[in-house]
Amino acid sequence: MASEEIPDSWQAALEPVLATPEARRLGGWLRAEEAAGKAIYPPRGSRLRALELTPLDKVKVVILGQDPYHGPGQAMGLCFAVPDGVQVPPSLVNIYKELESDLGIAPPDYGDLSAWARRGVLLLNNSLTVEGGKAGSHAGRGWDAITDACVAAVAKRSDPTVFVLWGSHAQAKAARIPELQGDSPHLVIRSPHPSPLSAYRGFFGSKPFSRTNAFLEQAGRGAIDWDPAH
Repeated sequence: MASEEIPDSWQAALEPVLATPEARRLGGWLRAEEAAGKAIYPPRGSRLRALELTPLDKVKVVILGQDPYHGPGQAMGLCFAVPDGVQVPPSLVNIYKELESDLGIAPPDYGDLSAWARRGVLLLNNSLTVEGGKAGSHAGRGWDAITDACVAAVAKRSDPTVFVLWGSHAQAKAARIPELQGDSPHLVIRSPHPSPLSAYRGFFGSKPFSRTNAFLEQAGRGAIDWDPAH
């Protein structure tokens, strides 16, 4: 995986898939792309940030994204998030709008969601890298099996967890996880993507944050503090 170190809490869940030829090919391919001078986002050292900030045994919520932002300085290893000082992207602007409508939390002027991650919100993209300026360019290169294993590891746990699936891509990914079907201790929240292209088709008004907290409180796991400023 191009010199990335798997956090301890995720190693047992990911070891089987990382031992496959596909995973080794992914690592070799990423190294070759970098050696060829291509810009790969996010940079080395932050590609597994979602797993680093949210240990497997601490996951309360999973939010699935598609792939990292492909502009310079945007991707930081957490889906929908950008580092401080980077303009808040349109999808995150809409997430903040729904957060304010749902829970009355005023939108911050930054897009770093590390606070969410540290509180148990796994902000996981399907592909964990992308070539600069080329959205979706690393899809189908082997990340799917690795991130599927992350989702499956959470779903196999008995701790009640909320899976927030925005858009058809995230929903299709979760549909491939058997543990999410039938009798399950988890809550799955589905809605359109927060992108400006689809947010008005049902994302706005879906109340994912209050629904998540109501479920977690009823399950005895404690609500998430969704205010990124705290």
